[in-house]
Amino acid sequence: MTKTDINLGYFNAAAARAFPENTALIDLSRSPEKIVSHGELDLRMTSVAKLLYDVGLQAGDRLLLAMSNRFEFIEIFFGAIRAGIVPIPLNIKLGAETISFIIEDSGCRGAIVEPACHTQIVEIIEKHNLDTRIAVEPVPKGWHDYDAALSAVEPDKFVPPTISSGQIAFLPYTSGSTGRPKGVLLTHEGMLWGIRTAQEHWPCKPTDCTLVAGPLFHKNAMRVSIKPKLHAGASAVILPKFEPRIMLQALADYKCTDTGGVPAMYRMMLAEDELLGNLKFPNLECLEMGSAVVGADLLNAVEQGFGADVEEAYGLTEGGGPLRKPLDGRVVPRGSCGVPAPEVAVKLVGEDGQDSNSHGEFWVKSPAVLSGYNNRPDLNEERLTDGWLHTGDIFRKDEDGFFYFMGRIDDQFSCGGENIYPKEVELLLVQHPDIIDAVVMPIAHEVKGLAPAALVTVKSGSNSTEDKIKAFTLEHGAAYAHPRRVIIVDALPVGGTGKVDRPAAKKIIEDTIAGNPL
Repeated sequence: MTKTDINLGYFNAAAARAFPENTALIDLSRSPEKIVSHGELDLRMTSVAKLLYDVGLQAGDRLLLAMSNRFEFIEIFFGAIRAGIVPIPLNIKLGAETISFIIEDSGCRGAIVEPACHTQIVEIIEKHNLDTRIAVEPVPKGWHDYDAALSAVEPDKFVPPTISSGQIAFLPYTSGSTGRPKGVLLTHEGMLWGIRTAQEHWPCKPTDCTLVAGPLFHKNAMRVSIKPKLHAGASAVILPKFEPRIMLQALADYKCTDTGGVPAMYRMMLAEDELLGNLKFPNLECLEMGSAVVGADLLNAVEQGFGADVEEAYGLTEGGGPLRKPLDGRVVPRGSCGVPAPEVAVKLVGEDGQDSNSHGEFWVKSPAVLSGYNNRPDLNEERLTDGWLHTGDIFRKDEDGFFYFMGRIDDQFSCGGENIYPKEVELLLVQHPDIIDAVVMPIAHEVKGLAPAALVTVKSGSNSTEDKIKAFTLEHGAAYAHPRRVIIVDALPVGGTGKVDRPAAKKIIEDTIAGNPL
């Protein structure tokens, strides 16, 4: 085994040798599109590694990567890892204070940024006086010009470092929806294990082509799309951001085989019914959907509209994707995320701390689980037990062994003595024919203590009203769980990962009903 075999940064090197002329990346963030072959991408990754050494960084140093969706993100991310340098993929929608916290908490020594991705990013980095500062155009005064510096590098002189067991490959930070972001320490061997087992059991072909519309800084885009495709010599089309008509057109134009997204993205694409009806998707095989409520009606509509199977997904930054469709050919029931993936141990733990066969907190154990949280021994003690990650997610398991996501432990609340999971109410709301998306939050109630209230988005031209939607939930769901207020908005607040920003949603509800309590 060579030094590169245990280095995550070289996960695509074998494919680059086998298929050097195959298209690796098609970047639609610019016009004309930028096409990068596997051979070129492999060389550019090594050039990035050598560049980082040339400007003074060393193996073990940490590097902030602040960039929108573009091919340079991928070569910088894995190029840094080749050098044993730990990239920190930044959620570019975070505020200045939070970004400053991440820089300080991670102890990063350098940054590579796209100044246009965040209005304050250059100012923040200069405030922290990082040793190494590199930028793509426009390049601030005193910074290294990324393109110019990379073109001057001699990649053949790069000597990869020795990677030791347990060495950290990269350091993503969680979204921080329940407080300050937490740094997640992920190892080379754990991430390589995830790539290899996925290819063994759910192999990609060199002819595959995925479409990436979600942010590259989010681990989901890397785990689901980028790593498996580049490992196999296949292709990835990169959208700068999600726009329903552009995504539909790209799926058709590039004859994509798969893509992924949150339910709201699919609802918006389905709303473009005329365009959708005129496009053909001859190679489309699978559409992944997760990160939010998914109703059976939506799943059926997506499969019918695109002519491809939909796979409901569950994954987490700290523990990879532990649930997958069964290898024995069984059909995954609607609403289920699947069964435990091979070589992954899972269990449900009840409120009494005992293992449960049917309902409880989801625990997972595999090489892909984080080695710990950065600078958080308290959190390590709370959420890691003998290699088991306590996810904080509630699942139920049916008699056939399929798992169903019910919500976060922190989301559950009591309404007059009845326990409510917001996801259950959200699932009911999205069954309404006019509702595109919904989020439910607990709001102070004079009698019940807390009661559900909802933000919803509706289809254009809908004549739905708050009273009509409340009547629908009372007719089709439990009376105690019906939302006491339903507020129709143009769009739900979302964070940088595309998930609904639940604290922001709660504030909108509270501000709207201020002076008129439940």
